This record gives sequence, C-alpha cells and structure tokens, in this order.
Amino acid sequence: MLERLILSGMSLLFLATTAVQAQGPVVRYGDPVPRDVREMYDAGLRYLIKTQDDSGAWKDGQAGPGVTGMAVMALLASGEDPNHGPYRVPIRKALRSMILSQNADTGFLGSGQGHDSMYQHGLGMLALSEAYGTVDDRTLWTEAAAGGQKGRPIGQALELAVRCAVTSAKNNPHGAWRYSPDAKDADTSVSGAVLMGLLGARNAGIEVPDETIDKAVKYYASMTGPNGQLGYSGGPGGGSDAVTSIGVLVLAIARQKALPQYVKASSYLKGRSLGNEQAGAEGYPTYTRYYRAQALFQADVAVWEKWNAGLVKEMKAMQAKDGSFAGFAGRGGGFGGTVDTSLALLSLAVNYKFLPVYER
Repeated sequence: MLERLILSGMSLLFLATTAVQAQGPVVRYGDPVPRDVREMYDAGLRYLIKTQDDSGAWKDGQAGPGVTGMAVMALLASGEDPNHGPYRVPIRKALRSMILSQNADTGFLGSGQGHDSMYQHGLGMLALSEAYGTVDDRTLWTEAAAGGQKGRPIGQALELAVRCAVTSAKNNPHGAWRYSPDAKDADTSVSGAVLMGLLGARNAGIEVPDETIDKAVKYYASMTGPNGQLGYSGGPGGGSDAVTSIGVLVLAIARQKALPQYVKASSYLKGRSLGNEQAGAEGYPTYTRYYRAQALFQADVAVWEKWNAGLVKEMKAMQAKDGSFAGFAGRGGGFGGTVDTSLALLSLAVNYKFLPVYER
C-alpha cells in the first residue's frame, strides 16, 4: 500500500498570486525549458498514457484516486492545453475515474480496493483543485468517451472532498491527518498530502475554513525541531528530508514565511541541498524529490536552480527506455511505474512553472 511504503521508507499546487515573495532572483515565467528536460518529460508522459487503463485509472501495483491524480497533475504540468491539446482524452478519462471513486455521502476519494487512505484522498483532492477552472468539464459526462457514465462536475467533487478533509481535521486532536479519516493521531507526511489539497482548493476558489488551515499550520510548527528539522509523528525533529520539505512547502503556500519555524526549516533544508545536490534522498527518493523541488523553489530560487541542475542529470541517468522511472525501486526503494514516474516528472515540472503551485 502506498501509505505503508512511504512510512517504511521515510520512518504534492495552486494559485499563489498573493504569496509572500522570498528574497532571491526574479522568477521569469515563460523562459524556455531546457531541451533535455522537455525530452525526458515527454517520454515520461508517453509512458503514463500507454499504461492508463480503459477506466482512466492507473493500476500497476498502486491504485486509487491519488495515484491517478498524480498522473493527471503530471499531464497538466506539461503546459499543453488540457481541453484541446494532445492529452485531452487521458486527462478527462482520469478525472472521470477519480470522481466515480468518490463516496457521494462522505466526499472521501477512495478506490474501494484496499488502497484507500487519506494519502489517496489528499493527492486526489490536489489534482481536482488543479483541474478545476482549467479543464472544461461541461461535456465531461456527455461525450462519447464517458460510455454512459454519469458523475458530478469537478467543482462539486472538489467541494465534497474538502468537506471530508475538514471534518476529519475537526475530529482530530492535532487538527491534522493520518491514514484514516477517523484517525486520532497524525503525521507530517499524510497531513502534507491533505493540507496541500486544501490549500489548492482554497486558492482555486473553494471555501475552506481558516480554522482548519490555522490548526494544521500550528501542527507543523509544533513538529519543527530547534534546528529546523521536522519530525514525522509524535514530536518535533528527527524526521526525513521528505517531511522537512513538506513542512517548508505547506508553510510557504499557507503564506506563513514569517514564522520562526519556517525560517529554521527552510534554512535547514537549503543547507541539506547545497554542495551535494541530491543529499538526503533517503528511501523512496522520488517522493523526497517531489516535495524538495517545490519547497526549495518556494524558499530560495538560487538554491533550487543549483539543486535542480543535479536533479536533471540524475533523472537522465535513471529514466528507462520506455520513459518510466521505475528503476528507483532498486536504488533505495520505490513505488512502481506509475507513482515513481509521476513523482519524478512532477519534481522536474518546476522547470515549466505551468501548474499554479509552481508560481511564487
């Protein structure tokens, strides 16, 4: 299961037009993407499209709306028109699959096949927030490809997903999230997936209570150790680079860069990323790099540029002939073709700066 792999190995975007600007070089949107990044990205997308099943989902070991959502985000991040471009059909098939997986009563996004968790829910919610307002869903359920299926619009599905996440946090003593919607404990990895989804929904125009965001921010602040390193669960500090990256990212997107905990955590992460560009990519490296890329970009563009140069070199060496990044399973652990490929592509997608999460 996705959540168990992440737990054993370690022990995701939205409009930020009013985000606090960090010091560093000006980010120039529209800069050309390096050719090697473009070629890697296109090859990875071809792999994803080839492995999408007839239902619109991806099911190569991992399955669920979160897995499908990561692939959707990778497709959206390419910058191609999602309504008329080459990825129109796979994006719309995937969105239908995700929406059909949603419980109409609770709003929970789940596959019903044993892979359900708040990881899946959070990542799926994030993908819906990216698609909402970008993908024209007026014919999502009426076009021939829908095959007679009937589901709710993207915005309605996103509102239901938000309600589920808000209710879960309200019933959690930490104001955060764990694997089950009814959990009473929390960790910074699962919470990152859900909080990013909520922040994405809020920035897309969906109502999200300030109280929910504020409590989650306090949780991340409480999990930040004196040196800026975040903890995974139970107490501050001592966690992986992945969870520290998550902490830096969510606090940045929540517009909390003035918090002392953010300053410490971003400083710690930058220190871990200088000199050896890929330092600290412990178990399940694609997961770590997915969050590190976004966190560094938000914290310090100059540091991200240096680290990103190393990332691109490593990705070129790791990509298989079929375009996938499944080879990570043999280098410190991995999730499999769809998840590792999607995460690897999304770590490179910061170069494109098309998904709103990649704006500063």
